Amino acid sequence: MSPPINDKESAGGDVSDLAAMKSVAEGGVISLDPDAQLQRGMKSRHIQFLALGGAIGTGLFVGSGAILHLVGPVPLWLGYLSMMLVVWVVMNVVAELATYLPMKGITLPYFTERYVDPSLAFAAGWNYWYAYSILVAAEATAGAILLEYWPSPVPTWAWITIILAVNLLLNIIAVEVFGEAEFWFASIKLITIMGLILVGIVIMCGGAPNHTAIGFSYWNDPGAFNPYITTGNTGRFLAYWTAFVRAGFSFITSPELIALAAGETVAPRRNLPKAARRFLGRLALFYGVSSLIVGAIVPSNDERLLSPTSDANASPWVIGIQRAGIGGLNHAINAAILTSAWSAGNAFLYSGSRVLYSMALNGQAPKIFGKTTRRGVPWTAVLATWGFGCLAYLNVSNGGAKVFTWLMNLSTISGFIAWIVVMVTYLRFRQALTYQNLLHTLPYKTVLQPYATYAVLAIISILTLTNGFQVFVPSRWNYQDFLAAYITIPAFMVLYIGHKIYYKTSLATPVADIDVVTGKKEMDELCADDHVEPEPKNLAHKIWLWIA
Repeated sequence: MSPPINDKESAGGDVSDLAAMKSVAEGGVISLDPDAQLQRGMKSRHIQFLALGGAIGTGLFVGSGAILHLVGPVPLWLGYLSMMLVVWVVMNVVAELATYLPMKGITLPYFTERYVDPSLAFAAGWNYWYAYSILVAAEATAGAILLEYWPSPVPTWAWITIILAVNLLLNIIAVEVFGEAEFWFASIKLITIMGLILVGIVIMCGGAPNHTAIGFSYWNDPGAFNPYITTGNTGRFLAYWTAFVRAGFSFITSPELIALAAGETVAPRRNLPKAARRFLGRLALFYGVSSLIVGAIVPSNDERLLSPTSDANASPWVIGIQRAGIGGLNHAINAAILTSAWSAGNAFLYSGSRVLYSMALNGQAPKIFGKTTRRGVPWTAVLATWGFGCLAYLNVSNGGAKVFTWLMNLSTISGFIAWIVVMVTYLRFRQALTYQNLLHTLPYKTVLQPYATYAVLAIISILTLTNGFQVFVPSRWNYQDFLAAYITIPAFMVLYIGHKIYYKTSLATPVADIDVVTGKKEMDELCADDHVEPEPKNLAHKIWLWIA
């Protein structure tokens, strides 16, 4: 049994937190089951590395190879740069919402219900859970692909089982254990990608054993662009647009990770903005620089790149290192990248379970998913999300590259839909604050708002509708690709319209009736000292505080 709700919890100051939850509960929004309470065990370094860990996964280490093979190095680079700007705005929006009311058990669909419409929140919640569950399967699939790099009698299903079992174990024990594991997993990722960038620069400059300074020679042969579908400028634009869409997989749902962890974070109004502010700079380094380098050290026509005809058993980074004649390092890099897949799957299992847990508290999912262990882990929600991740076993009867592409497409569109809902939720939240003359009370404000949100909302909507445009070319029609690209859209609409018809809800809550006050006072009291930064004792401590 968890401690009664009137007891103080380990994080300290949770009396105000509980008061805020009671305040919201009185409005009929959230349940206060004493056996369903999360705990604030996530520290600053945990929350920052959780967000980075979700963003730096197999999309960068494995999926980038598929984009490079399909459209060439320049569209790969431009696609990632474009998506980074989109993600920056999404992260700012999420951070503003979560920092305003960082209560336990509350996720983004809760804000959608409160500021927009219960039906949209219902559809968004299940869409989030579905996306995170698919991503668990996608990361397990990528892990199995990477493990097949080393010849072994161990069958694919056994590797998938091991990957899923470790993720389940790390998520079921306690949030502190999960946070610490994710911190070290993400640390390995960051060290790996920084090392890869340095190795890539060395290869480009001729420092590899073959002593060939390749520079950007592969941009000339086989070429900077692989025109897509057609030739000329139109083909080059379609190549860029395809890369833009596919780059979304690398970032899907990663900004939301900080919001999902807000209720389990110590000093949320200090640590959430800190994670959000540092997010873009780090992504620019890891994605902007690395996508440029990987397109320089591997030609787009290398047959080992992830494609329907390849054995898909290596990252493009490993291929580039092998081409340069560097021995032994390829094994170390592939092993490090494997931990990346494990880390991302770990983060997505955490996130999916928290979404399902929150929906259970709000009455939008069966109550059984609101149960927690003594240490505050929603174990039933974890098991349900983990079980859906067993879709990775599709690898047993299909090629790893094919299954990975299916899961990548399914989760990408779910993520785009989720971002559309987040943008709409934020705009309504901001309208309500402006209407009630409370905009100045925002504890965290970001630049270019709300104009950046309107622009990104339009871009994401276009990406969602055009993500599978290639299947409408007669010679490229494939019902499997069509379903992977578009099945999520009607599924989301069925959830939304079905809930609206059944509960007879209005189109949207009038701006004048949107509640932006309940729970705010209690959160202000709880977070009153959040702005106080620890004083560094020395230079080493100062560096550690920057990391943490």
